[in-house]
Amino acid sequence: MNKLELLRTFVRVTELASFTQAGESLGLPRSTVSEQVRALEALLGARLLHRTTRRVHATQDGLVLYERSKDMLAHMDELEGLFRQDGTALAGRLRVDMPSSVARKIVLPRLAEFVARHPQVELEISSSDRQVDLVGEGFDCVLRVGELPDTSLVARRLSGFSMVNCASPAYLQAYGTPATLEDLAAHRLIHYVPVLGARSTGFDYVANGRLRQVPMTGNVTVNNTDAYEAACLGGLGLIQAPLAGVRDYLASGRLCAVLPDYLAPPMAVSLLYADRRYLPQRVRVFMQWLEGLIEAEARV
Repeated sequence: MNKLELLRTFVRVTELASFTQAGESLGLPRSTVSEQVRALEALLGARLLHRTTRRVHATQDGLVLYERSKDMLAHMDELEGLFRQDGTALAGRLRVDMPSSVARKIVLPRLAEFVARHPQVELEISSSDRQVDLVGEGFDCVLRVGELPDTSLVARRLSGFSMVNCASPAYLQAYGTPATLEDLAAHRLIHYVPVLGARSTGFDYVANGRLRQVPMTGNVTVNNTDAYEAACLGGLGLIQAPLAGVRDYLASGRLCAVLPDYLAPPMAVSLLYADRRYLPQRVRVFMQWLEGLIEAEARV
């Protein structure tokens, strides 16, 4: 019996938590699905699934096999299509990480376009502001904003996000609208740091081609983009944010742009991936699509 087919069946049962639904998705009778899982358990000498009358779920051994099988099956799908020139559809799993605001405001609203073009690609999207371990956590590619630390990963620099200084109407009514850098002494800045405990640089701006900072006080420090925007909407101070993230708030009047002559430099955007000689085609295609979204956003 084909071992790869046994693994495919086991993975589908684990994902759907049902022999019946797995059989329907694979075009197999429920009895065949059950037989294949039992054959795999006998082959490996391990119990892979807990079965009850109501549900099926993986054992600890089953969870380990499931995670490893997904990667292996995805790689096998890629190998099968590596030398094909017949326009075979892309297939397999693709795991990507990106900042939560980029996922929510730029990528997810347009993701249906990619899925429609490549329906056999299974996407796993992680969205957070932490820096994930691309290799250790099994990501195919990672989108990061901001300057990159030294890394052994391959980095493709994309167009940067334009920045804007913002405050809520309620904050401006309470503290006034700053018109000069000197006015900042009477204002509060919401501080953003990658890790709590780190020191904020203050208010950043570019003058004569050089980055400069104005130290500012502030009652609130955050390490998450959503919290950063929410604090500004709540009237806690000024923020310096990518225009792409706050454009809707500015258009609706929930935030107001201030100090347009003193903007921070564009925020760097990069795609990272492991240094592999043969990057899977589905990863290449997704990165090209993602790059197109970022470039279009940067031009607005």
